[in-house]
Amino acid sequence: MSEPFTHRLLPYDGVDEFLAGALPFLRDGVDQGDRVLAVTGVGREELLREELGLAAAGVEFADAATWYGHPSRTLADCLSDADNTAWQGRRLRVLGDPVWAERRQPLEVVEWQRIEAILNVAFRGTGATILCPYAGSLPAGVVAAARRTHPETVRDTRAVPNPGYIDPWAYSAECDREPLPEPPAGTDRLRIDRPDLYWLRAYVSDYARRTPLPEEDLQRLLVAVTEIVTNSLRHGAPPIALRMWTETSGEPALVCEVTDEGRWPSGSAFGLVPPRPGATGPGGRFGLWAVRLLCSIVQIRTGDRGTTVRLRLGLPAVPAARVGAGINRA
Repeated sequence: MSEPFTHRLLPYDGVDEFLAGALPFLRDGVDQGDRVLAVTGVGREELLREELGLAAAGVEFADAATWYGHPSRTLADCLSDADNTAWQGRRLRVLGDPVWAERRQPLEVVEWQRIEAILNVAFRGTGATILCPYAGSLPAGVVAAARRTHPETVRDTRAVPNPGYIDPWAYSAECDREPLPEPPAGTDRLRIDRPDLYWLRAYVSDYARRTPLPEEDLQRLLVAVTEIVTNSLRHGAPPIALRMWTETSGEPALVCEVTDEGRWPSGSAFGLVPPRPGATGPGGRFGLWAVRLLCSIVQIRTGDRGTTVRLRLGLPAVPAARVGAGINRA
């Protein structure tokens, strides 16, 4: 694929500015024989179909709320589409209209913003082109972050370098700058000092089954925790400990944290970039990438005081009296 990968920001105020940037992007893709995908809401889809006319037949439409369901899974699926399309000798062209207005949790916002940065690394060599519309009515912080994660901004029909853009790894490091909050008082703690993980899995299962966590998510959690603890046993330093608790403020979540006294080497990718066929990323093992696919949010902090990996899985909304009842033990 001879075309370079492009990732552009389309800031807009109102429908006219949205169409002024989106329509040329989509029509150009149809004319060039690209695989053209428009990811947007129902209202925007109807508007685009009407304005595109006959050209709409060359555009695939996807619901944004479904497409942007999980940061790492969305990144993996889109990258797979880009690779497969390039293998067919075509270019993937995506109009991706993020559903920022539906993001309520700060941690969720941070992870989606990180994905916007990391895809500048992950999609290199694919030849894909992605245009991300951002409404001026979005929170100022969301729009400001977009200017730091997109190399170019579309103005009218021109793409100009974005002066606010920063290196993706530097942006990702900023996402991890704040220390993690301390676990709640009385949180369960299990010390891990042997490679036999049977009791670890039994402990996690027993704890999780006293929460509303669905069984399917429990199986994901067991795989993720096993991977993280195995990594600590192989590459970390004792003491290794696991803690679990539930959070009920905001979006309910089950939290599982693994700590050890080791430190990850400088340049580690923290499993942020999907593995590519025949390639290995810097410091990347498939295991940590798999953990990101399995959990809602993965937070990692490493330094002189050791390493903490915190896994979060969302819980179904239930009466507050049920969530966490009888779970935290001193």
